[in-house]
Amino acid sequence: MSLNQPYSTQQATGRKDLTMADSTTTAERRSRAGFDLTPPNPEQFRALVNNLDDEERRVLLEHGTERPFCGIFNEAKDKGTYCCRLCGLPLFHAGTKFESGTGWPSFFDPIDREHIAFIRDTSYGMVRTEIRCARCEGHLGHVFNDGPPPTGERYCMNSVSMRFVAEGDPLPDELGRGAPEGEVSS
Repeated sequence: MSLNQPYSTQQATGRKDLTMADSTTTAERRSRAGFDLTPPNPEQFRALVNNLDDEERRVLLEHGTERPFCGIFNEAKDKGTYCCRLCGLPLFHAGTKFESGTGWPSFFDPIDREHIAFIRDTSYGMVRTEIRCARCEGHLGHVFNDGPPPTGERYCMNSVSMRFVAEGDPLPDELGRGAPEGEVSS
């Protein structure tokens, strides 16, 4: 497939369960944190995908994994918010990031659990829980039950699945949905 062709998660993976971004449903759904979780329409999804580089496509759309200890956010310590690289949905506050020693950025608590889709993953002969963006279904990483208190969870993320918004900067509003998207990161 040419990188300039329209691209969907279902085309990339061949899996029929990955159709959220192709949904024609327009009913707005907001998270408890106030963010619109309505999936992008097909035109919006194609525009978002066209802004990805090859590695971002491989990880976000084809459920790949970046190599350990090479991601730009692995050792990051700045204050701000980590958002979905594809659609801009806020995922984690920097204050929930911790050093797990795994080689991937790790967090112990999402901004809102409704921002994360939890999917049973039986690939590679093991049972894990894959995490995806609840709005666009971009692959983020996996969650494990060996994290620190208070949640005991470790959200093991791919750096290329995220973008960082420094504290005080506006959050991304990739889909033009208005507040709270575009509000200042805290």
